[in-house]
Amino acid sequence: MGCLSLEMDFELSAMTPRSLAMTPRSLARQRLFPNVENKKQKVEQSGAGPRKNLQLEVMEPGLKNDGPSLDTILVNYLDTLTQRVNFHLGYPVNICYDHYATLAPLLQFHLNNCGDPFLQNTVDFHSKDFEVAVLDWFAQLWEIEKDQYWGYVTNGGTEGNLHGILLGRELLPEGILYASKDSHYSVFKAARMYRMDSETINTSVNGEMDYSDLRAKLLQNKNRPAIINVTIGIYLLQLLSFFFFSFMDLISHLTTSPLMFFLTIGTTFKGAIDDVDVILETLKDCGYSQDRFYIHCDAALCGLMTPFINNMISFKKPIGSVTISGHKFLGCPMPCGVQITRKSYINNLSTNVEYIASVDATISGSRNGLTPIFLWYSLSAKGQIGMQKDVKRCLDNAKYLKDRLQKEGISVMLNELSIIVVLERPRDHEFVRRWQLSCVKDMAHVIVMPGITREMLDNFISELVQQRKQCYQDGKAEAPCVADDIGAQNCACSYHKIDYISS
Repeated sequence: MGCLSLEMDFELSAMTPRSLAMTPRSLARQRLFPNVENKKQKVEQSGAGPRKNLQLEVMEPGLKNDGPSLDTILVNYLDTLTQRVNFHLGYPVNICYDHYATLAPLLQFHLNNCGDPFLQNTVDFHSKDFEVAVLDWFAQLWEIEKDQYWGYVTNGGTEGNLHGILLGRELLPEGILYASKDSHYSVFKAARMYRMDSETINTSVNGEMDYSDLRAKLLQNKNRPAIINVTIGIYLLQLLSFFFFSFMDLISHLTTSPLMFFLTIGTTFKGAIDDVDVILETLKDCGYSQDRFYIHCDAALCGLMTPFINNMISFKKPIGSVTISGHKFLGCPMPCGVQITRKSYINNLSTNVEYIASVDATISGSRNGLTPIFLWYSLSAKGQIGMQKDVKRCLDNAKYLKDRLQKEGISVMLNELSIIVVLERPRDHEFVRRWQLSCVKDMAHVIVMPGITREMLDNFISELVQQRKQCYQDGKAEAPCVADDIGAQNCACSYHKIDYISS
């Protein structure tokens, strides 16, 4: 199949003076609903507050309708989402991009990339040539030759994890899946779906796997292969001495069983990133050949960041597969992802399907043909230089937010080379909802994505400081102690405040 080139030269179309003052979203609104401005019926808007449920029902054409028209409902919904973009801080989605206006005409076609992306369809309404171009780009990024890899554009990171774990299960069918409690929930979903035995491993304060707990639970099941979801964290080097010797002792009990390592490149809530090389070196020192373990890297958010910081993710190392989410750091209107594995492994899943005249080794079968085009366009418009700039800006803004919060006496933690800033959970539920924060126990986090500006962060900090003053001004309530969650050195509660200020 022919392959489309990436990093093309894109030229912006000529714009009139009026359109120069309009955003792509406002232009799209004007084109889609040109007459709505003149209509008297309006749906009540929530301004910058949280979006409320519209309590909609399907309308019957031709019947009298006393409520707002279809167009009015949609334009007010569009206006609300446009306003809420500036208050989206808690979830890993890049919602700031302009390519949807250019690619909108593609919505008139049904594009289905059914089956293997490297085999032609019997119909023309697909985008497999765009898909292969995207896969080739990621294969080059992760250092694997074109004739050595297989992959496809998925519906998101969960599907990539389902595919990677299934590959590992097929190669090591008797293995137990070990995963840290900070792993993405799809890991345990996969264990249930595939009826795999699993163990949940405790984590250290920064989000890494607790290796002593891993060791204890592996020894309880030493007669069975281990499928381990290892959090690959920068801070693992600090624990190298303990991990190296305790894990060598563990491996000595398991050398007759193969191993699969399921690696998380960035934990969901705290953003801890572990070091693949430490795991590989330990396996080598313990006598494990490359045909006796399988490594899947869950790099949903960080897979497009780490290659521009170091070469952590590389198929020159004996890893089995890597998955990322396309709608997260890169940005896409629809959930999507990329899954790359070694071509030699895929025969374990491949099935010949005569109906579609193709071989299928995917999870979903029918796949959205629009997402590869959006990914291809974004990668071509940005290029690796543009991606590198995005990574640097996000890292700088994350440090800026962490430093500002620390200066205000707010408990906060930022893992090295991470864009996830963990802070004490605000007491005001409306504030949490307004800024769309994700919360766990007494923690909340802000994920500093490419579309988040310093102005947005300053507004967030200003409102948070004001909210805390209102909550704690009478002295009846105190800021929560989060030392157990993010470390005593990062906790600004009344007990740890002296140590926090001195740090």
